[in-house]
Amino acid sequence: MSLLFENISLELGDGDQKVKALDSVSGSVSPGELAAVVGPSGAGKSSLLAVCGGLRSPTSGKVSIDGQLISALSPAQLTRIRRDYIGFVFQQSNLVPALTAVNQLLLVPSLRGRKPTQADRERALALLAEVDMSHRTDRRPDQLSGGERQRVGIARSLMGEPMVLLVDEPTSMLDRARGHAIVELLASRCAEHKVAALMVTHDASMLDSASNVMHIADGRITQGS
Repeated sequence: MSLLFENISLELGDGDQKVKALDSVSGSVSPGELAAVVGPSGAGKSSLLAVCGGLRSPTSGKVSIDGQLISALSPAQLTRIRRDYIGFVFQQSNLVPALTAVNQLLLVPSLRGRKPTQADRERALALLAEVDMSHRTDRRPDQLSGGERQRVGIARSLMGEPMVLLVDEPTSMLDRARGHAIVELLASRCAEHKVAALMVTHDASMLDSASNVMHIADGRITQGS
C-alpha cells in the first residue's frame, strides 16, 4: 500500500486563537520506503502523522492509502483501516498499564477478534528480542524505563504486520546507538514487507536509513518530496 497526502492544511483552535498547524503540505511514500519528515518541535510533524492516520481530519486537502481517499470513509470503515492496515508508533508509548510487555503485543490479535495463538506468542517474543527487550517480557509499563516502554511500543506496532507505518519520534528516549538500531530495524522491515512508513523526528542524525527526507518548518514542507 502507498501513502499519498496532497495539499494538506490543518487549522487548530477558534477565532483569534486559530493557528495553521499545516499549510498545503504534500508528499508520498511508496511500499518498501521509509520516508522521514524532520523539523523542530512545533513544526507540524505530529499533526501530519495524525492526519495521515485518520486520527484528525484536515481542514483542506486529501490523504489516500492505496488509492483510497480516507476522508471518504465512514467512521466504521476508518476504524477498520486503522486496525488492520496502519501501525502507529507514538512518541508516548501508550501501553496498557496492566499488561506485561509480551501481552501488549498479544493484544493486537485480540483487537482483531481472535484469540492469540502459540504462533502469535512466538512472534511477539521474537519482535521483543529484535528491540532488545527479551529480558523484560514479563514486566508491566510501570516497571520499565521510558526508553524500554518506547521499544515495546515499536515492537507492538510491528506485531500487526501493518502496510502503512506512522512513526512519531521513535528514538526520543533512546541513546544514539539504540536509536540507530531501531531506525535500521524499521527500514529493513519496511523493505522486506513492502510497508510504506512515514517517520517524523527532530534528530537529523537518525536519517541515514531513510530513503526520502522531507524538511518541515512552520507547517510547510521546505525541502524534499
